[in-house]
Amino acid sequence: MRSELWVFNHVFKVFILGSVCLANLSQAQITNDKVLGVLQKTGVSRADTAYDVGSWGNWPRWGDQGDGTYRNPVLPGDFSDPDCIRVGSDYYAISSTMHFAPGMVVLHSKDLVNWRIIGHVVSDLREIGPELNWDRMNRYGRGVWAGAIRHHDGRFWVYFGTPDEGYFMTTATNPAGPWAPLHRMMASAGWDDCCPFWDDDGQGYFVGTHFADGYKTYLFKLTPDGRDLIPESRVLINEGNRREANKLYKINGWYYHIFSEFQPGRGRYLMIQRARKITGPYTEVKQLMHPQREANEPNQGALVQTEAGDWYFLTHHGTGAWEGRALSLLPVTWNDNWPVIGELGPDGLGRMVWASGKLASGTPIVTPQTSDEFDAPCLGPQWEWNHQPRADMWSLTERPGWLRLRAFKPLEPDNMRKAGNTLTQRCYRTATNRVVVRLDISGMADGQWAGLCHFARGYSALGVHQSGETRTLEFWLNGRVTSGPAITNNVIYLQSTWGLDGRCQYAYSLDGITFTTFGDWYQFDWGYYRGTRVGLYCYNNKGESGYVDLDWFRYDYAGPEIRTLATHP
Repeated sequence: MRSELWVFNHVFKVFILGSVCLANLSQAQITNDKVLGVLQKTGVSRADTAYDVGSWGNWPRWGDQGDGTYRNPVLPGDFSDPDCIRVGSDYYAISSTMHFAPGMVVLHSKDLVNWRIIGHVVSDLREIGPELNWDRMNRYGRGVWAGAIRHHDGRFWVYFGTPDEGYFMTTATNPAGPWAPLHRMMASAGWDDCCPFWDDDGQGYFVGTHFADGYKTYLFKLTPDGRDLIPESRVLINEGNRREANKLYKINGWYYHIFSEFQPGRGRYLMIQRARKITGPYTEVKQLMHPQREANEPNQGALVQTEAGDWYFLTHHGTGAWEGRALSLLPVTWNDNWPVIGELGPDGLGRMVWASGKLASGTPIVTPQTSDEFDAPCLGPQWEWNHQPRADMWSLTERPGWLRLRAFKPLEPDNMRKAGNTLTQRCYRTATNRVVVRLDISGMADGQWAGLCHFARGYSALGVHQSGETRTLEFWLNGRVTSGPAITNNVIYLQSTWGLDGRCQYAYSLDGITFTTFGDWYQFDWGYYRGTRVGLYCYNNKGESGYVDLDWFRYDYAGPEIRTLATHP
């Protein structure tokens, strides 16, 4: 009986989908004229909208072009599972961070194209559970999954899930923080991709997917304080086809539930259903986009309306590549109270748009932070540790103007994924990238390793190993070690360079001017739902002994704002 009912429902939804698509075919030219009209106001032609990268990752230009237009992606780095809101003239976005600490990164923009990192929601991953701490390091690819940010009753609210520990929420008056200690709303594994919503009468709701039970999506009422779910209010509003990426909106009297679904052999794509009541029934269902595997499946994201009334969809590209899941901004038009994402294709579905006009003129070109001189009282917001760090083994005050990393034993000898206090940030997919770090290694001790690394599924590193009184340059590639010359200087410069192909070459210098390449090429990759990171590591297989001091870390990448790397011997 259950299988027969499923078949009936499935056929009914296919019929509805087909009807909607056929209806949209007659509106395709009208809608595309609307899209092009919006774009051409800012000087973007049909040829520009069709601009294609040719093959994934081949984008010598991205972001703000400085002429009133932008190119996708707007962020060519790992900003997965985005959600975004506007408060006044400011836009705020959040992005999942998995096993990295602090968790759930927060970004700010004035125009949805130029973004800066302003903080994180979860300052201590131990509030989620002990497996995320440095003495366990057991949540690769898990931890902080997708969430949602909303502004309600004068405060910012963030809700998110972890696949093992349940749903959490927190609030703040300033999205840069501090955020209140996490509150666990549901202590149950197997849930993901949640979103809150407050209706006009002040009643709060919450949608989330129980992926462990056939991807059933439920709507709950929230308690008046927004901190807990009311279990008996639960209503099933969706299920099956690996449906997740939930967002709830009320627009022009319609309640919209946006989600993505997956079909074997096709991929993941964006869907929407609507109803006149928030509890449904959601009988009107529409596919919004094809999987578009050539564009790495843009799907999960957020609808945002500008102050001028225009609409956009901020989305990640869901197929992970070595840079992670990059972020793009697609214009949105409306047809019969349905959103059209990007440019409407002849089949009635939205298509990827690689170029468009900025929604605000005169906003400055900004890009996410990377470099750090370590002369501030705290680390820059671009930094995230691999799992929650051991707080007593790093310092910005023991030697002012320097970052001190103290060495301690990894959970497994010479396993970089089990070495606590590895400090990381994102690698961007741009035409040129150069990282240089200046290290004082005079405090190293017998058995210690320290240096510059990259890792996702695989890993590589260039650094110094001390054995007895001898320090040696060492190159790591997925567990294979190549030894180099003895290092007698107390200061060493380590460098990593790569381009759009993600092929990295390490080099070292003793004076900060002349660099010598060392080690094989390393191909960046994707693993544990993360793109490749650049990191600083320091550990000692023999015990808690030794340290390194980092004077500065400078990462320059090609883009709308190109910074010049100064040389400081």
